[in-house]
Amino acid sequence: MRVYFKTFGCRTNLFDTQVMMSKLRDFTITQNEQDADIVVVNSCTVTNGADSSVRNYINKINRQGKKIYLTGCGAFTKGESLFAQKRVAGVFGHSEKGRINELLKSEGFFELGDLESVDREIVGEFIGKSRAFIKVQEGCDFRCSYCIIPYVRGNARSHDEELIVEQVRKLAANGFGEFILTGTNVGSYGKDTGSSLAKLLKRLSLIRGVRRLRIGSIEPIQITEEFMEILDEPWMAKHLHIALQHTSQKMLEIMNRRNDVASDLELFMRIAEHGYALGTDFIVGHPGETEELFSEAVRNIERFPLTHIHLFTYSKRDGTPAASMRPEVPGNIAKERYKIIKSIIEEKNLAFRQNKRPLEVLIESKKGEHYYGHDQFYNPVFVQSDLDLEGTWVAINEYEAKKEGNFAKL
Repeated sequence: MRVYFKTFGCRTNLFDTQVMMSKLRDFTITQNEQDADIVVVNSCTVTNGADSSVRNYINKINRQGKKIYLTGCGAFTKGESLFAQKRVAGVFGHSEKGRINELLKSEGFFELGDLESVDREIVGEFIGKSRAFIKVQEGCDFRCSYCIIPYVRGNARSHDEELIVEQVRKLAANGFGEFILTGTNVGSYGKDTGSSLAKLLKRLSLIRGVRRLRIGSIEPIQITEEFMEILDEPWMAKHLHIALQHTSQKMLEIMNRRNDVASDLELFMRIAEHGYALGTDFIVGHPGETEELFSEAVRNIERFPLTHIHLFTYSKRDGTPAASMRPEVPGNIAKERYKIIKSIIEEKNLAFRQNKRPLEVLIESKKGEHYYGHDQFYNPVFVQSDLDLEGTWVAINEYEAKKEGNFAKL
């Protein structure tokens, strides 16, 4: 039988999907949803909107008469109701994904497992990917007001360092050169094992074939002096995603965040001096975000050397402290605030790219007449060429910086 994997949400889920693919023995994996007999939905539940997207997708697949299995974070929040309504054949949690080959041979099961397990699987190939995602830890000890994830992923726990090294060594031998370290809270890696993210990165950099290492996301307070010392290493991608969530100090307190605006700004300025592009997460419309606090945030974010942003309009998440907070911000106001922040960062990104630098690009795919990839600053690059560039590294010195990305001809 043919199995199609539909992955929602974050890079951690992308890795989990690859783990499940690697464990299938008695099924054929298809990249075409229409060809599938079985669809495994690896779900996200970070917002109510994410739940809705998963639910709508399941409804669509049900109309096609395919068998559906639900896993991922949404299994913990919506799995029980979907299973009771017989809209899925089975539900299984993160800790059970290694058993997927046996689970897909049965139906009528609801097995969430536990929130304490740590992956021990080694993935030798990333199907359909040019870059490899490496999950280095699971769970989060932070309890931000708006976030459900610690309740569906558990507390922070690090993966075995030797297994991570073996994982990267195997993938590098199979031709992968760029690796993205991911997890629920990547910066907490090593706090329970006596290691650290910086130590891990240095070990991985020594593996033959490793050309570039990226970090999915890290908290400001997790960037240590030890980490700062590796910023100029040639194998470090010149892009860091540092989660601020807001740039009003009062809003950070309302959100139960651990960072501080003044310290954040100082940190960003230090890292930018090393030539880095810098991204962040930012939430607009969180309960308590008055016009005054938002205006303060705008003034502050203008001062940050930001180039990228994962921007969210606050979405109430049942079961979180923020869900009962007041006053709520009307949706139309939140959308206007979203546009303001988005415009600021787009201008900063274009200005960064117009300050031309030599680019190192891993070509990931072909889109129309352009090959497509990301440079070391995590900016999209579109390349016209008569050569087949897919999966190769190219050096680009001449390019045009447009709003959509950098454009070049080879």
